[in-house]
Amino acid sequence: MTKRKILVVDDEPDMLNLLRRSLEPDLNCQVSSALSGEEALHLFSRDTYDLVLADIRMPGMDGLELLEIMKRKNEQQTVVMMTAYARIDMAVEAMKRGAYDFITKPFEHETLLLRLEKALERSALMHENRQLIETIEDGDRFNGMVGKCEVMQKVFQTIRMVAQTDLTVLITGESGTGKDLAARAIHKLSNRSVNPYIAVNCPTVPENILESELFGYKKGAFTHATHNKVGLFEEAHTGTIFLDEIGDIAPSIQTKLLRVLQEKEIKPLGSNKSIRIDVRIIASTNQILQKKISQGDFREDFFFRLNVLPIVMPPLRERREDIPLLAGYLLKKHATELHQGEKRLSPELLTLFMKQEWTGNVREMENAIIQGILFSSGNSIKPADVGILTNGLADCVVD
Repeated sequence: MTKRKILVVDDEPDMLNLLRRSLEPDLNCQVSSALSGEEALHLFSRDTYDLVLADIRMPGMDGLELLEIMKRKNEQQTVVMMTAYARIDMAVEAMKRGAYDFITKPFEHETLLLRLEKALERSALMHENRQLIETIEDGDRFNGMVGKCEVMQKVFQTIRMVAQTDLTVLITGESGTGKDLAARAIHKLSNRSVNPYIAVNCPTVPENILESELFGYKKGAFTHATHNKVGLFEEAHTGTIFLDEIGDIAPSIQTKLLRVLQEKEIKPLGSNKSIRIDVRIIASTNQILQKKISQGDFREDFFFRLNVLPIVMPPLRERREDIPLLAGYLLKKHATELHQGEKRLSPELLTLFMKQEWTGNVREMENAIIQGILFSSGNSIKPADVGILTNGLADCVVD
């Protein structure tokens, strides 16, 4: 295991020696020492450190000034401040300037080790997150979706497999998990990719209109039907039709769609003649259709016709290891689209992203990142820029 590197800055030689003797064996680390802020910056410019532990009160450049310069040079640097003069306003100022923690002297040895170990864990997480964001490989991107974890790689593999067939696919998952992207990927990878792809957001079309939109109608079929209209199924002939959120459609439409699945034909409203169609059907829902079947709101025979090749899109909370990768991808994508130049997520925000429940899944994260791009004043997006508020002193214990 590679030893972690700590830079300790204090104007008292005895304190530097004490900390080196105690930290190196107990934290399995290599300690470098500096007697002043100026000496610390010299070392900082020549090497990288997992943690900087700096005293606040020093002659010449004090610890707060040193902290500010270090954070300008490397915003992700983990810095813990220490002082023998514990004041709340000093702690607040240190946290505002980017300190991770604030410790008062004299400190109890075990408490110090615990606090520094936590700071080192934060550095390791930031390093891992930065590596993930900077090394998005081709295998991690898949037709607009991003995922390195095993569950997403299995989803990508399933999409590749079902794309080679013409069978009906039912994609299930919570809102914001990327069901529409999965449907587009299936079409793009299929032998129908050069033919039409028609997406229908079922809940947005009123029930009395949905039928005529899907199947079309003949002139005079109903009031205001002044001309023939080609339905979406006919428009999608030789291609793919995606019925998004199919769990919301009325039973009467379910019956007519069941006929389409069984007979491969449609009948426009007002027509006595059926039209043969060659259409691949992909459907999606964020609902549990078995529950709707038990309640009498969804036809069981229709469900079995839809559920030939099921794909389940996992919620973001079940693939947290993908969050840094996904955040980096979305940040780069939307910063470019919004002409905002290079942006980055602050370590504090990325840490919060890892802890969020993301009930709205990828779409919720995407909205947060877009908000952060637009509302951040500099290149770094902080928690306040996306409405994720945190008490800076919540993790800072002042003895």
